[in-house]
Amino acid sequence: MSKSLKRVKRHAEDLNLDIEVREMSVDTHTAQQAADALGCQVDQIAKSIIFRGTGSGKAILFLTAGGNRVCTGAAEKLAGEPLGKADAALVRAQTGFAIGGVAPIGHLNPIRCFVDPHLCSFETVWAAAGTPRHLFGIAPDVLIAAAMGEISEFTE
Repeated sequence: MSKSLKRVKRHAEDLNLDIEVREMSVDTHTAQQAADALGCQVDQIAKSIIFRGTGSGKAILFLTAGGNRVCTGAAEKLAGEPLGKADAALVRAQTGFAIGGVAPIGHLNPIRCFVDPHLCSFETVWAAAGTPRHLFGIAPDVLIAAAMGEISEFTE
């Protein structure tokens, strides 16, 4: 079991979350791949989109419904600073995850998190569990609390 997956499971246990981690037989790098593998709607996939605050240099997480895109202008207003692309090195250093497997919980460092309200439309959403082949299902309100997320409008 990868360190990343172990960290997600340990964080879930520490929060007393009962999550079901599923290992997929195919890569789930994209929301559509994940939805196809699970047999669910693409918007039930909670995408972890990481930006870099250009002033702070810190990673900022935008948890977005699979079919939605982040509006950079709206995201910058929420973050309170201009946002830039978070490269693989920054994502790995600050979250502990590789791009394509970034989980909304279990980060190496505390991270600000904003959540797309569309995720609350579903009974269950699915998020990466630390690898491109592992996903976990969770109720949106439980996920938001676990990620210490703030429900905010930031999608196009």
